[in-house]
Amino acid sequence: MEGTPRLRSAYPTSPVSSWGRVKPNEPATASRDSDHSGSRGTTSKLPVMPQTLKSSEEAHPPLIPFEVIDAPSQRLYVLAAYGGITAWRLYDFWKLMTDEADPLWLFMKWVLVDGAFLYGLPGLRIPWLEWSFSTITVLFILHALLDGLLMFRVPIPLQTWLAAGVKVLYDRELSISENRVKPADILHNASLILGKQIIHILPEGSAVLNPQQQSFCLGSGRNSVSLPIRINQTTPILMELLRFDLDAQHNETIKLSAGQLKTMKRQAEKKRAKNDQHGSLYLDFPVKKTGLYRLQKVVDESKLEVQRRHSDTLVVTCPKAFVRPTGLDKCKGQLSDFSLEVEGTPPLKIKYSRTVNKADRGFSFQSIQPENLVSPLIRQRTGGLLVPVNNVDASWARPHRISVPLNESLSTSGEWLYSIEEVHDACGNIANYTQEREEWESSTKGTHLEQLFRVHEKPKAALDGRDQQHPLRVAKGESAHFPIHLVSPYSTTSESTFTFTYLFTPAEKLQPDGEHSPEASMHEVRIQNGQQLSEIETPGLYSLRSISSQYCSGEVFEPTTFLLLNPPEPDLSITSDNIYDKCAGNPIGLLVDLDLIGTPPFTVLYEIQRTGEKQTQVRFERIDRLRGQIELRPQEAGHYTYHFREISDAVYKGQSLRSKNLVLEQDVKPPASAHFVGGPTRKQACIDEPASFEIRLQGESPWTLDYEVVHGGKRSKQKIKGIETDNFVITTDKLTDGGDYSVTLTSVTDKSGCKIGLAQEAKIQVRHQRPKAAFGQIEGKRGSLMLEGKRMGLPIRLAGEAPWTIKYRNTDSATPEIWEKSLSYSNDIIDITDQGTYEILDVRDAICPGSVDANARFFEVSWIPRPQVNVTETPAIARHGDIYVQNDVCEGDDDAIELLLQGTPPYHVKYDQRLTPQHGPASLTSRDFTAGLGVASIRMETMQPGIYEYKFNELSDYLYDHDPKKYQPLIVRQKVLEKPSAKFTNPGKTYKFCKEAEFGDDIIPITFSGAAPFSAEIRIKHHSNPKPEIINIANINSNHYEFRIPHRLLALGNHVVTVHKVRDSRGCQRITEQDAPYVQVIVADVPSISPLDSQADFCVGERISYTLSGTPPFGIFYNFEGLDRKATSGSTTFRRIAEKPGNFTIYAVTDGMHECKAKTQITRMIHGMPSVKISKGQESVIDIHEGGEAEIIFDFWGTPPFEFTYTRSTNAVKGRKSQVLETKHDISYEHTKVIRASEEGTYEVIAIKDRFCAFSTQRAEGRTGQKLLQ
Repeated sequence: MEGTPRLRSAYPTSPVSSWGRVKPNEPATASRDSDHSGSRGTTSKLPVMPQTLKSSEEAHPPLIPFEVIDAPSQRLYVLAAYGGITAWRLYDFWKLMTDEADPLWLFMKWVLVDGAFLYGLPGLRIPWLEWSFSTITVLFILHALLDGLLMFRVPIPLQTWLAAGVKVLYDRELSISENRVKPADILHNASLILGKQIIHILPEGSAVLNPQQQSFCLGSGRNSVSLPIRINQTTPILMELLRFDLDAQHNETIKLSAGQLKTMKRQAEKKRAKNDQHGSLYLDFPVKKTGLYRLQKVVDESKLEVQRRHSDTLVVTCPKAFVRPTGLDKCKGQLSDFSLEVEGTPPLKIKYSRTVNKADRGFSFQSIQPENLVSPLIRQRTGGLLVPVNNVDASWARPHRISVPLNESLSTSGEWLYSIEEVHDACGNIANYTQEREEWESSTKGTHLEQLFRVHEKPKAALDGRDQQHPLRVAKGESAHFPIHLVSPYSTTSESTFTFTYLFTPAEKLQPDGEHSPEASMHEVRIQNGQQLSEIETPGLYSLRSISSQYCSGEVFEPTTFLLLNPPEPDLSITSDNIYDKCAGNPIGLLVDLDLIGTPPFTVLYEIQRTGEKQTQVRFERIDRLRGQIELRPQEAGHYTYHFREISDAVYKGQSLRSKNLVLEQDVKPPASAHFVGGPTRKQACIDEPASFEIRLQGESPWTLDYEVVHGGKRSKQKIKGIETDNFVITTDKLTDGGDYSVTLTSVTDKSGCKIGLAQEAKIQVRHQRPKAAFGQIEGKRGSLMLEGKRMGLPIRLAGEAPWTIKYRNTDSATPEIWEKSLSYSNDIIDITDQGTYEILDVRDAICPGSVDANARFFEVSWIPRPQVNVTETPAIARHGDIYVQNDVCEGDDDAIELLLQGTPPYHVKYDQRLTPQHGPASLTSRDFTAGLGVASIRMETMQPGIYEYKFNELSDYLYDHDPKKYQPLIVRQKVLEKPSAKFTNPGKTYKFCKEAEFGDDIIPITFSGAAPFSAEIRIKHHSNPKPEIINIANINSNHYEFRIPHRLLALGNHVVTVHKVRDSRGCQRITEQDAPYVQVIVADVPSISPLDSQADFCVGERISYTLSGTPPFGIFYNFEGLDRKATSGSTTFRRIAEKPGNFTIYAVTDGMHECKAKTQITRMIHGMPSVKISKGQESVIDIHEGGEAEIIFDFWGTPPFEFTYTRSTNAVKGRKSQVLETKHDISYEHTKVIRASEEGTYEVIAIKDRFCAFSTQRAEGRTGQKLLQ
């Protein structure tokens, strides 16, 4: 048992002491061999079973090892923890009952505690406590329900549940004989209806070959098939089958002996379902030859021939198909040109798929058959014979091989895959090539079932931008790629290599008309990965002839012919002329003529070197013609040298000219000039301020500069003489008018005395006014209110050009700080957070300083007051320091305080209500309310005595949220006085006496609590009078009082005495309307007993009930079966169940006072239950043939006439429930009745009724439906 694998939830193995264990290395039978060596000569050792699974402790060790704490101790600790949690839960429940705590919070708390404990318990892995997740979930739900019942104080009807549980576990009632009996044994007495009659109708046998018309074939790995033969209600001993050969026109008879049939039947019974023991049997007859099979004869055990249905079954060769392969590579637009070979019994159907670039499209041929085929399988087969009985010709079922050509255009490049999916023959046999080893098919789809084509695009080519009008120019001694362009893309990498051919004639051998000469040569070039493997360099005529890929010939588009030329190398020659100043006659530059040879456009590179400067200037000149001209005119005086270094044209690049020594030299003295630094400009200026411009002068100093200032149609001319520096600054006079000014340089004169006219002009835009700043208005004034601690934007009005920079301050600040801010809009704002008077000090826009409007430079900001709360002072409230004290109030009386709220409504107030009761811990409750006006009334809590303190700790209004730093809580305190109470010293006690007894006034002690003296109102209510009698008692100076009931107020029956009202000296009173403590005063009369049912006849199992009047307990005296008996009843109802028939008579009754005994005479007759038996109470089986009859005998016991109901049901089959077929009702006036039946089924009685009583097996009827028969 040590090696037995255990579940995690199983009990742990029992501990074994060390001396009783077998060592691991010793055989398990060693000790037993030594013990029994004397009694046995030899002992055989049992083989030791290997331990395949680890124990639970080894596979999942506990969280706390057993070496630290053993398993029983761990379970004990868990139980102790659960007990502690339960005690804690009950403590919270007791606090909830006394302190009125929040039940929702306690419920959520205990749901979390129970969930943590239960779901965490399996993690300890303690044996016996490793419960499953579903078990833990059920326990958690039960604990959650318990938490809800306890924390929400849902009343639990324990007494009702206990009574219901006892009723289920111990269902006993007192019978008339004063014994406890089970009512179910009396009401459900199965011996009252006994017996059943079973009738079988014997069926006729049959045999059918292949009843489901299945398809069978041989081949493709299948050597034999089993033909099903269905037999029904017969045991055959001889069977003959005919086989017609499909190839040779002959037949053979196959006989199955009794032994073969017995073996086949035994195998069929093993396969039959357990719940179908009486159904048909299917015999499997194996065949290994193709042919047409027909069931000819069947003989059963009675030597009679069994009825059979004529039908033929074909066993043919299994269908198959394959692809007749062809080439792999095709060109786009070619035909597929291949065929599918199909073999089987026609007509055949083949299903194949065509996948083009992984896009699947299925095709199928529905009917494939040879010409002139005549076959019964062409028409729809519904069973029966395929060929006539006397003329058997099955040659149409022979297999045929048919070729199906597939010849379609391959219109899309890429991979085309044709794949055979299924082949169907005429009999319904299917060869499925898409599933591996499905049923009998063992082969999978292979290469003989697929045809793959790789369809390639045809290449297309043309010349790339070249023809006879646009030759390919190549420098001498250099080569170029053949200008071929592939027009269409290619889809496969194998087509990255192409071959094209071209015809070539050298330039010297061209025909006079420019065409190829007869000696033209053909050349072949390969293109691989988009790059040519050879280049061309010889001048001449080239013509593209063909293009082809590895698999396909292509197409060549125009243009196809071009010329390759070697143009002449570029060359340059120059001539130059001096350019003179017209005034001074000095040279100021060169005019150079360029004569070029080559292929335009040309690029000429030349260098400029000034004497005295180390740096050389490099210039490029582009010329688009064979002749050009450039002008070399330096800006500064000096000796200049020009070197022409290189020339390039459209074909040759970087041809050196150094060998030609093309050099030009000149001394240059440029004329005087002047211009604004940076070019003509446009400035903005402030009004009443000058404007300045920087001038750059050229020529020989000194210079004289003339300029003029134009504004408003007026022109002011200015002249400056003796300027010695190249850079000079001119400054205008103050610009006193706003608008546009123009400063124009008119002329300049240098040392030579030549006056040079100028046209340089600059613009000045002068502002018409200076920028201004002012505070804007809010609602017509420069002042506003804001929320304390919030941000506010003050409106600023600005004039000028953005952006503006303003300086402002808060004049009310203790340390005035000047702020500076940049503004971008003419109507902008500045953000502030403090109250005070704000002043704008200065303003400046993007260009000029400005001014501040004296009437709008100040803006005043004030805070909106925060909300406040106070108590309305009345004579009922007094202030003691920071606490308001409200007058004392009695428990349950209404009281309220009035609060005064200041601020912006609505107001939201939160306060804490703290109760310090006379007994028990204090409690705290948070409340809040919203007030729409400045006055709010708060209802004071008075439901429980104690000292109440109301602390208003949060206040907010429409504008301000609560701020604890700026709010002083308001506290109101009040004492609630406990109500006085009065209760009976012995509550619930019943005071009894008889009506005839003459007792004096009875005394009922009452206990008061509160401040004496007390006054009380006591009510005495009789059960028959809705209006109670009221007694007022005043000046009760003690807490204990003896109340005497006046006898005149007592009448016959029950009286309830309650204390309705009590008042003490403090003015507090308690009025009890419901559930008040009470005592009962019962004035009893002579007891009596009355039957609840008026009937005199009862049945066994029925309950006889009586009502009693008087004071319980009652004593009932009665006679049954000739014996006097006594019963006791603790209530006003006496009921007994009738367990057996007899005469039941009650003759006396007493009540609890035992003063008198009332005589009576109530008699009831108890009748026995009727009974019935079929077939003498036994289960009888009768077999009859179709049309026969059987007798069913019914025997009755009871008082006639008898009414009975019986049913006919299906005969019982193992594993299947019997079903009722029909229900009949009949009457018998005798104790025996015979009924004839001819239908199969099980007959049994379900209900019986005699003159007095009835019984049914379907349900316990009792008195329901019992009606005396007349």
